[in-house]
Amino acid sequence: MARCKNCGRTLTGDEIGLYRKLVNRGADTYLCKACLADHFSCDTALLDEKIAQFRAMGCILFTAQPPED
Repeated sequence: MARCKNCGRTLTGDEIGLYRKLVNRGADTYLCKACLADHFSCDTALLDEKIAQFRAMGCILFTAQPPED
């Protein structure tokens, strides 16, 4: 189980993918979404939007979402 290198929180697959997409594709240590937002001085909502954009583009770093009804 991967943990945030800053706060120790357990990470989701999307958080790992986001870190790899924005910081270092070959990373083996990561920041959670909150710590990554702090690192980039932005809101976590912006990072959620970026995840949705990358997923819509077909980026394989992000888990597939079930279709909405």
